[in-house]
Amino acid sequence: MEKVFDQSALQKELKGGYCNSLTQYSRFLTREVSIGDIPMGGLNPIRIQSMTTTDTMDTIGTVEQTIRMVNSGCEYVRITAPSMKEADNLANIKKELRFRGYNVPLVADIHFTPNAAEAAARIVEKVRVNPGNYADKKRFENIEYTQQAYQAELERIYKKFTPLVKICKEYGTAMRIGTNHGSLSDRIMSHYGDTPRGMVESAMEFIRMCEDQNYYNLVISMKASNTQIMVQAYRLLVETMVKEGMNYPLHLGVTEAGDGEDGRIKSAVGIGTLLEDGLGDTIRVSLTEDPEFEAPVAKALALRYETRALINKENSITGKPESIIVRDLPYNPYEYNRRHTQSVQHIGDHHHPVVIIDASKENLKDPYFLSAVGYKYSAGLDKYNMADQAADMVYLGDALPSFSFPGNLKQVYNHQTWLNLKDKNNCHPLFSFEEYIAADVKDGYLNLVKIKAEEGLSKDLSKLQANVIVVLETTAAHGMAMQREFFVSLMKHNLQIPVIVKREYSGINADDLMLYAATDMGALFTDGLGDGIWISADETIGLSLINATSFGILQATRTRISKTEYISCPSCGRTLFDLQETTQLIRSRTDHLKGIKIGIMGCIVNGPGEMADADYGYVGTGPDKITLYRGKEVVKKNVNAARALDDLIELIREDGNWIEVNQS
Repeated sequence: MEKVFDQSALQKELKGGYCNSLTQYSRFLTREVSIGDIPMGGLNPIRIQSMTTTDTMDTIGTVEQTIRMVNSGCEYVRITAPSMKEADNLANIKKELRFRGYNVPLVADIHFTPNAAEAAARIVEKVRVNPGNYADKKRFENIEYTQQAYQAELERIYKKFTPLVKICKEYGTAMRIGTNHGSLSDRIMSHYGDTPRGMVESAMEFIRMCEDQNYYNLVISMKASNTQIMVQAYRLLVETMVKEGMNYPLHLGVTEAGDGEDGRIKSAVGIGTLLEDGLGDTIRVSLTEDPEFEAPVAKALALRYETRALINKENSITGKPESIIVRDLPYNPYEYNRRHTQSVQHIGDHHHPVVIIDASKENLKDPYFLSAVGYKYSAGLDKYNMADQAADMVYLGDALPSFSFPGNLKQVYNHQTWLNLKDKNNCHPLFSFEEYIAADVKDGYLNLVKIKAEEGLSKDLSKLQANVIVVLETTAAHGMAMQREFFVSLMKHNLQIPVIVKREYSGINADDLMLYAATDMGALFTDGLGDGIWISADETIGLSLINATSFGILQATRTRISKTEYISCPSCGRTLFDLQETTQLIRSRTDHLKGIKIGIMGCIVNGPGEMADADYGYVGTGPDKITLYRGKEVVKKNVNAARALDDLIELIREDGNWIEVNQS
């Protein structure tokens, strides 16, 4: 197979960056890759996939779970093959699926075992190999590689990898080169460190080996549990591929995202940020739940961009000019740095982003409604208890409460209503831009000024004074790009005004609200853009969910840590304990530890590596055996599962990070 594709597919060489457009939705056109009867990339829809959690040797159990996954929307199903016996049994699984009328392409998940990969490649439609584990060394050793030693190691890997490439070419099998942040090899670590650039180079080495043998049926991924690192790595990958004349399709995923709302929000932040920029050809949402629950979340993310593609088509007809390009950005999209602003009343500068909630339609005669936004009222004591996820500001519009608000909670009123307040303590006005310019009376401490992202570039922002915060709002489908363009303009004009990012959503359910908001707003906070978050939704969606989603987005983007974070893998056939049950047990005893990150891994494959992004780790190392980590450091090996959680808590206590529940 020759390497043939139109150079125009690289979309004007991406204008020196990682995506076609920063202002219009435009999907990066990739090579089409054949995977069974369902091609990926090119002009095909964004494909959906997930991974079984059954023992691969349990043929019927794996088949029946695969069928449930397909019925829930999976287009590709991945199955672990850690050794030869599992790889060989893929034939039985495939035969039974075909007998039952299911032709879903199967993907063999390979980490350490070249001979298992070679066997699987003769059976299934695609194999996934992890460059950091496959034929490479990962012992967490600090080895100094000379250039000569580095090259010698590459040549050794080439020889080990070549048989798999030849088999894939012969059998028409696709391959995913899947780099994980937590499993970079010692060789890559020695040259690049634990960085997005190291992740990219790890994959590029294997891509170059494939191309050297004229094999191009490749899909590439850059997965991490840290959404900032994940996004940066994919961007660097695209930029690097384009420079070398490549346009392979991308598999998107946040690894070890967790479960419940946290897992969904974190996945949407990482995956959605890239989808917004037109990157991604297939996605997998990794939840610590049964795999059939993953596909509907992935589908909800992907389907949004089918509509977006139609908008893109209309824009291309109207010929809307491009106003910002990657190489001219005033910030580095490959490295997190928060936009520098002047603080206004603890908003902006080094202060964490604030959360503002619209409470204008609530019963303002009842102080108990504030419990939904983190302030639990005690009538007996006539005081509020403040939770870790307590909103910083509430918008009341023109409604006036009949009770005293907690002192930590700022109240925001429409300008005219604010003017008539007798007591303006802790109360601040919200203006339109025109109202602010015309107003004779303004707050001496804090003024919020609404600006629509669609109109923001036409405003003379130099007229805003030092105590102003912009509320940047939009309802547009691709409003994130409009809001980003506004931030870029501020930075280019050195205007250090704090900005609260506001999005309005109507006519969508609570599940979609979480995903859409995490995508639209998470994409900005991931790049350090935004000093506050304001989500507006239908009255049918309660304040509690809006507040939790707001804090969840900030947590997922690592811009405000307000609760314990669980980096838990989604389980697979390698898992050595019940991940869902164990995660819930660990959560039940540790979720009051604000700011602590705990990694919960079912096996050794990614466990030690993912500990790089966790404070503590709980990793399965054998039947009924757990190894505990402090960061990457092994603290206790082969602890009996029955006492492992107690030992983990004792480790946290020894480090001075334990808080008793009644003190939190």
